[in-house]
Amino acid sequence: MRCHRSGGGCPCCPRPATRKVIAMAGNDLGSLLGGMLGGGHGPGAGNLLGALLGALGSGGGQSLSGLLQQLQEGGLGEQARSWVSTGENRPVSGADVAQALPYQELDLVAQQAGLSPEQAADQLAAVLPDAVDKLTPQGEVPMGSWEELIARAR
Repeated sequence: MRCHRSGGGCPCCPRPATRKVIAMAGNDLGSLLGGMLGGGHGPGAGNLLGALLGALGSGGGQSLSGLLQQLQEGGLGEQARSWVSTGENRPVSGADVAQALPYQELDLVAQQAGLSPEQAADQLAAVLPDAVDKLTPQGEVPMGSWEELIARAR
């Protein structure tokens, strides 16, 4: 779902005050995710993913199942299921991620990271399979807040 206004300002785009809250939540999650993922995905991978989770969470989907549902609705259901299962993780491209996520969230995350939406999507495509895999070590989606899931995965 893409915003119909390039500059935002419509009901589907986060307002400036909301953006600040999303950025703060993303920073906290980013620190936790960065520790969970280690350095294999680059120094900003946890922060970028944390920003995405914060942005998606602003719409009420503050759970792993909410993220997976968003990816499934965006056409990445088969790939996302492979990340949850105990088998091999199927890769995704930046274009796949950009297509699956709401444009306003991807754009917000990219702005916070100082990247273009395409660069942010490419980096998210590199980190999402590993992050979801680590958050679902038993092959099923556990319940709990992001903080609880990340603490269990460490």
